[in-house]
Amino acid sequence: MCNCFVCERIDLIEKGKNPFFVRELKTGYVVLGDCQRFKGYTLFLCKEHATELHFLDWNFRQKFLEEMSLTAEAVYKAFHPDKLNYELLGAGNGVHMHWHIFPRRAGDTPEPEPVWRLDKSELNSNQYRPDEEELKVMKAMLNAELDKLFQS
Repeated sequence: MCNCFVCERIDLIEKGKNPFFVRELKTGYVVLGDCQRFKGYTLFLCKEHATELHFLDWNFRQKFLEEMSLTAEAVYKAFHPDKLNYELLGAGNGVHMHWHIFPRRAGDTPEPEPVWRLDKSELNSNQYRPDEEELKVMKAMLNAELDKLFQS
């Protein structure tokens, strides 16, 4: 196992120990964010440990982008935001790509600005950590929308 936060999360998924795991797709894993400061905050973790999109095989890259887009659509339909913000990042020192999908709503930040302008202590506050029942409901809502999109 490499020293990578995303790989560690994927390892927990594969061991059945990540309570935020929603669904495995061909190119990645759909997970809800640990803290839900932005209700419906979802991540799409790439199965490939790569630092850049252009390092992925062409066919895998196309499928990865398609699945991310469908995941974002499912987030939109499940949580009804005004807008979605997307960000592709690499954990740690720029390794292991993963998408952040933030449902945004009018007035959800003091100023209309990127979510990363909020203090990390607010973004990661335990007050935004869903309890077991809320997490179960959120996962069911997102899975229902994923079912619709991936069956069509």
